[in-house]
Amino acid sequence: MIEFFRHFIQEFELPLSNPVLIFSLILFIILLSPILLKKINIPGIIGLIISGVIIGPHGLNILAKNSAVDLFSTIGLLYIMFIAGLELDMNEFKANRNKSLLFGFFTFIFPLTIGFPVCYYLLQYDFNASFLTASMFATHTLVAYPIVSKLGIAKNQAVAITVGGTILTDTAVLIILAVIMGSSEGNLNQAFWIKLTISLAIFSAIMFLLIPRVAKWFFKKLESEKHAHYIFVLSVVFFAAFLAEVAGVEPIIGAFVAGLALNPLIPHSSALMNRIEFIGNALFIPFFLISVGMLVDISVILSGPTALIVAGTLSIVAIFGKWIAAFFAQIAFKYTRTERQLIFGLSSAHAAATLAVILVGFKANILDENILNGTIILILITCIIASFATEKAAKKIAICEEEVSPQDASKDQILDEHILIPLAKTSATEPLLDFALLIKDKKSANPVTLLTIVPNNDQAEINILKYKKAVDKFVIQGSASEIKINTIARIDHNPASGIARTSKEIMSDIVIIGWPRKTGFLDKIFGENVDSIINNVDKNLFICRFQKPFVEERRLVFICPPFSERGIGFPPLIQKICRLSQELSTQIVIYGEYKTHQAIQQIANNLKLNSKLGFKSILDWDDFEAISDEIKPTDLIVFNLSRKGSVSYQSIFDKLPQKFEKSFSENNLILVYPQDERKESAMDAYEDFTATPLTKSIEAIEQISKGLGNILKKG
Repeated sequence: MIEFFRHFIQEFELPLSNPVLIFSLILFIILLSPILLKKINIPGIIGLIISGVIIGPHGLNILAKNSAVDLFSTIGLLYIMFIAGLELDMNEFKANRNKSLLFGFFTFIFPLTIGFPVCYYLLQYDFNASFLTASMFATHTLVAYPIVSKLGIAKNQAVAITVGGTILTDTAVLIILAVIMGSSEGNLNQAFWIKLTISLAIFSAIMFLLIPRVAKWFFKKLESEKHAHYIFVLSVVFFAAFLAEVAGVEPIIGAFVAGLALNPLIPHSSALMNRIEFIGNALFIPFFLISVGMLVDISVILSGPTALIVAGTLSIVAIFGKWIAAFFAQIAFKYTRTERQLIFGLSSAHAAATLAVILVGFKANILDENILNGTIILILITCIIASFATEKAAKKIAICEEEVSPQDASKDQILDEHILIPLAKTSATEPLLDFALLIKDKKSANPVTLLTIVPNNDQAEINILKYKKAVDKFVIQGSASEIKINTIARIDHNPASGIARTSKEIMSDIVIIGWPRKTGFLDKIFGENVDSIINNVDKNLFICRFQKPFVEERRLVFICPPFSERGIGFPPLIQKICRLSQELSTQIVIYGEYKTHQAIQQIANNLKLNSKLGFKSILDWDDFEAISDEIKPTDLIVFNLSRKGSVSYQSIFDKLPQKFEKSFSENNLILVYPQDERKESAMDAYEDFTATPLTKSIEAIEQISKGLGNILKKG
């Protein structure tokens, strides 16, 4: 027994050496510190950093800064940069790339301009030391990014330009570091510049040309191996970080570029994205924040007035330089004070690149111990200020976005959104469910419902049991994306009536069905069941044919016949189309008449949708070649149609889907029937009295005359 207690006590000798005990301690800190500090309104990030200070070698010395801690810390840092690149709204980034460039210039030049004179004249350092320290002020680490991601404002424009500015300013600073190191070693010659330029060019070519093609092939060939997707993504991140280091810049640049390269291939609502965020936010990123705290040596402040003066000066210059940059960004882009505060919060934290610059400079004897110690204090102060500023601003913006949301996209509608997927064959369920998860609003409390209609015969109960067993894996697929999947089996003689009845019972507003395999649409393409569903299910109806994975899509072609915008289900449809384009990082090209395009643009403005909308004018809808000329195999085709008897229905469009099915057999194709029920007044009905019957009569006469003409020609 004495031996047991002796061994037990030895395990708790400081610093801890047992890897199991160390890992347990870290997990308890990650679990408890945010929960405890939340009660006193302190951001969880600060709790993790302070915990690192307490348990670190300069605190209670519970945990040593060993290779294992360094490994997890590096993974967490790369993870932060990778997620920042992966969550970046590429459409928003492309639309505001000039703003990102300008902000990157502001957040680089102002801290550098302010910092150099302070270090050179006030602190009396030489040129190389002053310039290197001043460049450190220009860097920033997205320590507070998990806050904006958690609050759901990662796609805000202010966030997009700050993240975009990060890559620009950090790359510039790390190139300056390479130049100063070359200068101090006497290697700053023509060969140095040629080597740096070529290595960065090769790195960029590998990341933006080779990696996306390999990733697309991998996701396509191993579509069913979901766990392999995550391992592949991690491999790409660390390989990119290694390539960046070989190219002469810091690994964090490689991780961020990996996020940008994989961004179009990983939809934000996918199970893969959920896994990436979950593991990062639960383990790796908190580990990095704890390791940042372990670097802080509070005793430095007590070591003498010089260290205190240097630490205070560096902190004031760093914070003031970033505030000035955010202030000029506010003026240039006409942002609000809250958005300025958000930009300042995100860009004011110094950790990763700052440490890289200072440690490299210290080891090369360019910087002294006072700068190193002052930088450690700077890291703690700026991380705390950045966390408070970001959380306060992010909460205000999140509340404003909810309050200002338009009537058509009101909170009640979002919370009530219910998607129904009737299944003919469970083998075709996965792509339909993937599509539903892409267009479903994450704020909706309702599940996605899978429905099967079982014929009323002696095998009905056996068939229901088979169905429930077959759809179990899809419930798991939904839970991986944190979406609840509900399953319903109905006994009915007629599948169409069963679907219509169920859609009313559960009050679904979107119904997604698969493409029929045999007969066709209304007369040729679809059979009677689908025709009956179209006419009896007055919901936003999506009829989908998915031939290939979504990662292959380059554009979203949205075909809108005249008067499509008159249906009451059209604005919600535009919302879903824009959401789909954002998830797939594709451009929308609208095929339609000018009035339709104007109406769509107005709807997009009212709903504050930031998708990039292209337009191709179609005047002659009889000319199929004019519509189909520019459509490519990598286009996702969405065809907006109307039910018979609706305001915008015209029989001329009945045969167009049939032509698209035959001519674009390799494309993913979606036919959409928006909800078009209108409760019009008597006067509204009289307004259309003269036009609608006359148009329909003319169309009927034209069809009869064409038929007679064909008979006479054959005769």
